[in-house]
Amino acid sequence: MSERITAGLPADFVWGAATASYQVEGAVHADGRGPSIWDAFCATPGAVAHGHTGETAVDQYNRYAEDVALMRELGLHRYRFSIAWPRVQPHGSGKPNARGFDYYARLIDALLAAGIEPAVTLYHWDLPLALQDSGGWPERDTAYRFAEYAELCYRAFGDRVKSWITLNEPYCSAVLGYLEGVHAPGERDRPRAYRAIHHLMLAHGLALEAFRAGGYDGEIGITLNTQTPCPATQREEDRAAADRAADLQTHMFLDPLMHGSYPERHLAAYPEVSMPIADGDMSVIAKPIDFLGLNWYWEDVAAADPDHPEGFRLCPRYQDVTEMGWPVVPRGFYRHLRRLDELTDGIPIYVTENGCAMPDELSADGTRCRDPRRVAYLRDHLEAMRDAWRDGVNLKGYFVWSFIDNFEWALGYTKRFGIVYCDYVDLRRVPKDSFYFYRDVIAGHE
Repeated sequence: MSERITAGLPADFVWGAATASYQVEGAVHADGRGPSIWDAFCATPGAVAHGHTGETAVDQYNRYAEDVALMRELGLHRYRFSIAWPRVQPHGSGKPNARGFDYYARLIDALLAAGIEPAVTLYHWDLPLALQDSGGWPERDTAYRFAEYAELCYRAFGDRVKSWITLNEPYCSAVLGYLEGVHAPGERDRPRAYRAIHHLMLAHGLALEAFRAGGYDGEIGITLNTQTPCPATQREEDRAAADRAADLQTHMFLDPLMHGSYPERHLAAYPEVSMPIADGDMSVIAKPIDFLGLNWYWEDVAAADPDHPEGFRLCPRYQDVTEMGWPVVPRGFYRHLRRLDELTDGIPIYVTENGCAMPDELSADGTRCRDPRRVAYLRDHLEAMRDAWRDGVNLKGYFVWSFIDNFEWALGYTKRFGIVYCDYVDLRRVPKDSFYFYRDVIAGHE
């Protein structure tokens, strides 16, 4: 007889689900919200699949009560959502927007009334467009504006919100947004991308300082999408290549947090890059966090490549892939949790995102959504996480990505990650089989 997924996990282990503001809220013109870089990116021809936008998304702005009722049915402990900076401070500085703050107050109060704790991410990629027009994250001023915005949120919600995340995946904001150009604001400029890295990390540090200085109750951390690539073979050159392959996505963000420095070997590979570090910056970035959030979906494989500036290339894998083309490697999840625990000296870790996109369809009568591959994905990854905890990783909670199908950034509405199905025509919600599976996990039955 197989054992329960939750067997041995601590009684206070947090079970959650996550979304992001631009992906679910819609209502981009409502109640004084200002434009974001994603509004502008979606309006750029060819930037987003089929010209999709977040204008309506799944309309959680107007349907949050329905979603909170489903979360209560699920048995959720926490709901991780993000505040849309342009909704509460339309121009990224200056006068706050009271109607925007009122929306989040209503959402938070509804969650608490349902017995669900809010976990707030301050930045999940929707930078106010006015700040991008002034240079965006490559400009130092954006970090200071972020700290001011963070303080506004602490003051408004600090009495009710006890779990805060400063940034979600600054790697994606900087690298996908300013280097590869596949996310907003759609730039392709390596020097500006690396300036963005530093100012994002500085923004985190300044927001953390504001939280500590304000004496707010609760915990605060940051969410990274770190990776531990696997060497293609046991040859020394491939092992070295896999180690190098972790520099940009992992060490450029984790090292400043843990050690107050950026990986020099990575920067040496790109002489055109100069990190805009001012006196005192690195000590601000390295101030202790209460927890580290991890977003994890797949494991890369790396081999030596002398023609690459950093000496590696990523290799194919044999495993089944999700609709995103990402290989399903649950033991890679285990390996990375163990490695992350080593790199952070046992700091508390929340898995703030884990999940998969699958080709979900409603039943003929529209009442059910069978998604056995997602159930299998979640089961295998939850078991890997449990094993990592048993082997000493300081895990505090798990948030499935995502609570509901939503706008998947440059892929628009073509990929479904939710455990709740959203019909994008009439916006009705239909819990998938994975919803009921996760309900049983939380209840301790699976």
